[in-house]
Amino acid sequence: MASKLQQLQSKACQASQFVSKHGTVYYKQLLEQNKQYIKDPPTVETCNELAKQLFYTRLASIPGRTESFWKEFDYVKNMWKHRQELKVEDAGIAALFGLECFAWFCAGEIIGRGFTFTGYYP
Repeated sequence: MASKLQQLQSKACQASQFVSKHGTVYYKQLLEQNKQYIKDPPTVETCNELAKQLFYTRLASIPGRTESFWKEFDYVKNMWKHRQELKVEDAGIAALFGLECFAWFCAGEIIGRGFTFTGYYP
C-alpha cells in the first residue's frame, strides 16, 4: 500500500511539473486562438455585465422555446390521434427516445446517490 502511495505521489509531482512548465504556453496559445471572444477590458465588471446579458438573453428566449415545445407537443398529440397510420420506423424512434430518457433518469439517480446502485449513504 505504501509503495502505491509513493507511486501516486511521484506521478502527481511529475504532472505538476509538466503543468508548471508547459501550462503557460498552452494558456497563451489558447487565448491567442480565441481572442475574438475576449471582451476588453477583462475585468470583474465586464464579467458581471456579460453574466447579466447572458441571463436576460436566456430569459428572452423562453417564449420561443415554449412555442417550440407546444409545436412538438401538438405533433405528438396528432401522431397519437392517427396512431393507426403510424409506421414501425416512427414507433421505433419513439421507443428509443423513451429508452434514452429512462437511461438518463437512471444515470441521474445513480449520481445523486453518490455513485451507488443499491441505495443512499446514511
